[in-house]
Amino acid sequence: MRVGKITRETNETKVRVEINLDGGGENKIITGIGFFDHMLNLFGAHGQFDLSVDCAGDLEVDGHHSVEDIGIALGAAIKNALGDKRGINRYGTFFLPMDESLALVSLDISGRPFLVFDAGELAPMIGSFDTELVEEFLRALAFNAGITLHVKVLYGKNSHHKVEAIFKALGHALRIAVAKDEKITGVPSTKGIL
Repeated sequence: MRVGKITRETNETKVRVEINLDGGGENKIITGIGFFDHMLNLFGAHGQFDLSVDCAGDLEVDGHHSVEDIGIALGAAIKNALGDKRGINRYGTFFLPMDESLALVSLDISGRPFLVFDAGELAPMIGSFDTELVEEFLRALAFNAGITLHVKVLYGKNSHHKVEAIFKALGHALRIAVAKDEKITGVPSTKGIL
């Protein structure tokens, strides 16, 4: 089993993350931010990852530190779980419809972190979740996992649907990328390293 575990403690947050890339979509998510819990649960379920996230953060300030630090820890856990990356597909792309919204997530487990993010206009808040934090989470995840990540909402009106489509598509795209391919015997790069 490819499992990554990270504990991150700062003056602002205490985060524990564990991910099993070969799991079955069983999740235990406690962040203190209801909508974000829902999104992480969708990511794990659609990626078929077993995901545990426990965060005690300074939510009396806002959700920024918690969401960003979870992204940092989850990215590092994914990187650890992948190990030497031998035999993985490396690339994953997924379009996901959510009612009137359509999201695209395309990624490369390249070791060269980058984020391109375009969700269009979002309502400022969904429940107690600041929608600006979607991009912050994805950036922290991509840079700590070593992933080139492109996220685009092609169209949509409802902010909940748009963000939900992103997290579901992220789970599917990452599931494709981390999957083992029996035709790939080494690292999937002509450079010989990722």
